[in-house]
Amino acid sequence: MKESAEEKAKKFLQQYGFDFKEDYRGEVRAMLTREIDDFNENESSEFLRVLCGYLFCIGNTDDVGLIEKVKYELSFDVGCMIDVNWTDAEGMKVNSMAKELWYEQLVREYIEHYKNYFDL
Repeated sequence: MKESAEEKAKKFLQQYGFDFKEDYRGEVRAMLTREIDDFNENESSEFLRVLCGYLFCIGNTDDVGLIEKVKYELSFDVGCMIDVNWTDAEGMKVNSMAKELWYEQLVREYIEHYKNYFDL
């Protein structure tokens, strides 16, 4: 039986945790690209959301284009699940105290959400 998006998302977070290492970036991008290619509008998009958020939390502005592709090109429903702040490349460039606090708050919200959602 095919693994559900929620099962894949939980397994991913159990494996990678909430450390958001740059070392994981290539693997996460590859997984996200596969999910985009295999997108089925009739299935849950939770794994897409987890991967987009994870890339945002890693914090490399080069990933904004890939996150935007998920948000704006797959479907309206998927787009609604992807936080628009995750597509803010300027906000990700932490060069002021206010932006740093903004970014850190979004990362904390992501962690708290998925710790509660999956009881991690």
